Amino acid sequence: MASRARLRWTFLVLALAATACGPCGFQPDPGVKVVVPAMPTTLDWSYSDPESWANYPVMLATQRGLTMLGPDNSVQPGLAERWERAGDLKGREIYTFHLRQDVRWSDGSSLTARDFVVGWRRALRGRERGEMADLDGAVEALTLQERGAPEAEVRAALERVGVEAVDAHTLRVTLARPRSYFLARVANVYIFYPAPSADLEGKSDEEVRDYFDRPRDGRPLALGPYRVEQWDRAGERVRLVYNPASAFPPPLGPGETPAPVITLMKSEIGPALYERGRVDFVFVDSAAALRVRRPDDLQREPLLSTYFLAFNTERPPLNRPEVRRALAMALDRDALVAGLLPASRPSNTLLPPELPGAATAEEAARLPRYSLEAARAALAGVPGLDRPLRLIYRQGDGFVPEVAIAERVAAQLARVGVQVVVEPRSDFSAEVARRSAQGPRVYDLYMRRLGADYAHPNTFFTLFEREGNHQTGWETQAGGEPMARFERLLEAGDGEPDEAKARALYAQAQEVLVGEQAVIAPIYHPDRYYRARARLHGMDVDPFNFLALRSLRLAPATEARAGATP
Repeated sequence: MASRARLRWTFLVLALAATACGPCGFQPDPGVKVVVPAMPTTLDWSYSDPESWANYPVMLATQRGLTMLGPDNSVQPGLAERWERAGDLKGREIYTFHLRQDVRWSDGSSLTARDFVVGWRRALRGRERGEMADLDGAVEALTLQERGAPEAEVRAALERVGVEAVDAHTLRVTLARPRSYFLARVANVYIFYPAPSADLEGKSDEEVRDYFDRPRDGRPLALGPYRVEQWDRAGERVRLVYNPASAFPPPLGPGETPAPVITLMKSEIGPALYERGRVDFVFVDSAAALRVRRPDDLQREPLLSTYFLAFNTERPPLNRPEVRRALAMALDRDALVAGLLPASRPSNTLLPPELPGAATAEEAARLPRYSLEAARAALAGVPGLDRPLRLIYRQGDGFVPEVAIAERVAAQLARVGVQVVVEPRSDFSAEVARRSAQGPRVYDLYMRRLGADYAHPNTFFTLFEREGNHQTGWETQAGGEPMARFERLLEAGDGEPDEAKARALYAQAQEVLVGEQAVIAPIYHPDRYYRARARLHGMDVDPFNFLALRSLRLAPATEARAGATP
């Protein structure tokens, strides 16, 4: 009897294991299975969430912006087929967007200008409402909310914000002052996407939360080629289904078909599931693993991103710009990243070359470049360099080979007589910000990756403004004059409608930051690596490091069988 009981218990355990393997990716669900680093924190793209990066794969697959980016990262028409740009006597900038009339929500209803008014007003009340501050009147609405003003006052202020439906297909947007990055931002930052006003207006806050938190009956509505059918928080899955009503279908070639179902899932064993043929896409997030094995189906996406070495400008001897420039000149960028990745883009510029407005070769040549002898001569006898410099970086394996680069930085600086102690930190952000009893921050050098939020130079510079989270202390240099000059150049570039003139202003700002003051020393522009089945066409990662599903289609059946995993 005891042996039979044990046998029945064994069968029960096996049965439970078989039925509980859904979250692991072993169940026979149809469609394309994709392992993502994190599940979305919300489906409400207007209200958003501080952890917005995790939401982008779903938002980009299901929604669209007024503009979109071309293959060269230039601004192209999106939901708006065209627009006019003008100024007024108050110094404001006014955009008139003419919406495409063939765009439908996933239930077949038309996109209207009112959808933007409702969406942007909701965004002004959401968790990332500060991102809307460029709109005329937004500062008033934000200030009222911050001080807890009566609801009637807040609503009245929102009515005055510069987003207006002129008619069903004409949207007027007024910015408080000219902003050259605006068209690039609305292409990619999803809080600027429209909201289905007919579904949301008249609903209570609780009903709106339910609308987004519990996808059902074709809701929430979508404009992109997919819509969310199910969001399983416990199982960490999002099920997307094809949206035939979208005006933005994937570009089908001969024999190709849309993917009817895509399941996004989080799994700690994604690479193993991919090897066993259980999933169709997985990121390769271990630079160390890439040095051991580079699979035949490995793919690479160059990111609009920069990995750099930053200096604590308040701590001697790094409080002297000539010392920082010399240290930057001691770095052989090619050698720092050689052999660490399948490919690399070493650079001495903050702005990646693929970014509209990036530095020309002549401008890049004016920034600190590798010159070992010049660096050695400049650093000889510098007081304070007899002590070791403390270099900290983020602990853990990732797609940036931080450990190897940190060790190579230390070795290269040793060649010019500078000793560096390398220290990985699990509490990296806190340690960078930590100050000593005397006031200055406690590190000497840190390494960090900066990624673009939109395809414009502004997104790379905001980190280094006075209110930015750069933690370098460079606002104290020369009484604050260099940073003030840097910020004036940014403000002029942001307000310059002429692209060539704006680009020249940003180039000057980069020279102040990277050249004259040498607050940072750029090292390379990272790439993201991933693996995808041959049957998936057009599935990749976008330049902002987000999974791109907009062009996904399935290969012809014969091709898919030829490339099938055995």
